[in-house]
Amino acid sequence: MKNGLLVGVGAMITLLGVIFTLQGIGAIGGSGMSGSSFWAVAGPVIAVIGLVLAAIGLRRRSAT
Repeated sequence: MKNGLLVGVGAMITLLGVIFTLQGIGAIGGSGMSGSSFWAVAGPVIAVIGLVLAAIGLRRRSAT
């Protein structure tokens, strides 16, 4: 169950990173984050962290 939670949290963090990236490059408007180069750079970093967490959860699940 703990591994499933890790995969779910990792997927949510990845989704947030993608949204932050899209806002940072201006593809999604309507917020203070829109068009900000900080979020265009931070978004992919956040998405990669989420992918790593999900991968760890999946590796642990397949190992047991």
